[in-house]
Amino acid sequence: MSYSDIELEKIAVSVRKKTLEIIFNASGGHTGGSLSSVDILVTLYHAVMNVNPENFSNPDRDRFILSKGHSVESLYAVLATCGFITNELLESYGKFNTLLAGHPTKHVYGVELNSGSLGHGLSVGVGMALAGKRSSKNYKVYVLMGDGEQGEGSLMEAAAAAGHYQLNNLVGIIDRNNLQISGPTEEVCRVDDLVAKYTACNWHVDSCNGNSINELRDKFSKIPFSYKKPSLLIAHTKKGKGVSFIENQPEWHHKVPSHEQFKLAMEELNKKMEELNHV
Repeated sequence: MSYSDIELEKIAVSVRKKTLEIIFNASGGHTGGSLSSVDILVTLYHAVMNVNPENFSNPDRDRFILSKGHSVESLYAVLATCGFITNELLESYGKFNTLLAGHPTKHVYGVELNSGSLGHGLSVGVGMALAGKRSSKNYKVYVLMGDGEQGEGSLMEAAAAAGHYQLNNLVGIIDRNNLQISGPTEEVCRVDDLVAKYTACNWHVDSCNGNSINELRDKFSKIPFSYKKPSLLIAHTKKGKGVSFIENQPEWHHKVPSHEQFKLAMEELNKKMEELNHV
């Protein structure tokens, strides 16, 4: 199904609402990073990747890895919009014996990799992409990383391998929201020039507003898969995007809204949905 930008923006608002709802009801979750990555996930699943509940067992499907696995709440919400999981299962998040753990696991239909140990996702993505090349498959591998995660040395090892093997079927995305659990990324462990780092490893690097679905669609559509190199999209986002009092606040990395805060957040998001309905 082909969606307009406005339709995707509406899906993104609904995903933000559901993400906050399951975190609130579970009394736990990674709020800030989940909200910052919503537009990236919605664009990938509804406008870019060739993967859906019907073809998930097909070896030619595209692969997605959430390397920043702590932001799983938004991934679960997006998987529900695609039909991978039911709303009933989604609402079981945080409850006893649920399949939906606090990090992705392959017990959940639609999840490719157990993730959450930061720095591992790109390495597995390189393996998947290399396997695709050697098996003459046409699928693409998309890996969403955090910017705080860029301090992990294993990422640069994976980036070097990807460039060496000319894995033009691999796309890395960095959720560049400039914050991690301990504070601003550049104060905790500066990541320096990401463009220079990945370019030195033989990657094609581009950037965009990671909270603009229009820009994301444009950049994903222009990824040069014909080049003999992997691609990286640095998506500049706001941590906590969509809720004014959560945006750019480090303490919301892992924080649950109070009843009053939840009510205020829903009011803001409902107002955004009303605006989109009148566009």
